Amino acid sequence: MNRTKTPILSIAAAALAILLSTPATAETVKIVGLGASSCARFNQEIGENPALQRDYFAWAQGFMSGALIRAPQGVDEGLDLTPPSFPLQEQVGFLRAFCAKNQDQDYMDAVRALYHRLRGPKT
Repeated sequence: MNRTKTPILSIAAAALAILLSTPATAETVKIVGLGASSCARFNQEIGENPALQRDYFAWAQGFMSGALIRAPQGVDEGLDLTPPSFPLQEQVGFLRAFCAKNQDQDYMDAVRALYHRLRGPKT
């Protein structure tokens, strides 16, 4: 190997190593689907077509399942999203009540609140 290229390769390798070891900055995540709706829109839509609650709740279950999958090791392990103490119909009611009370927030905020409720109190 040519000795004049070695320092350049070493510098490039060091720069790459530094770049890869630097923590990434937080990115803004764009939420899509029904859950991206505002609570006001959710309230309006379920008022016009109550069956849409099922579609919204399916989105919520997927979102919460994704949160469980992405949680770091040791966080939310064993969390039951369908505990007998908080049946699905009550969860749907929780989301409906949250959005009725917080029309200026997003449906996703209601889902986050439900997820925290399912977590229970911190011990």
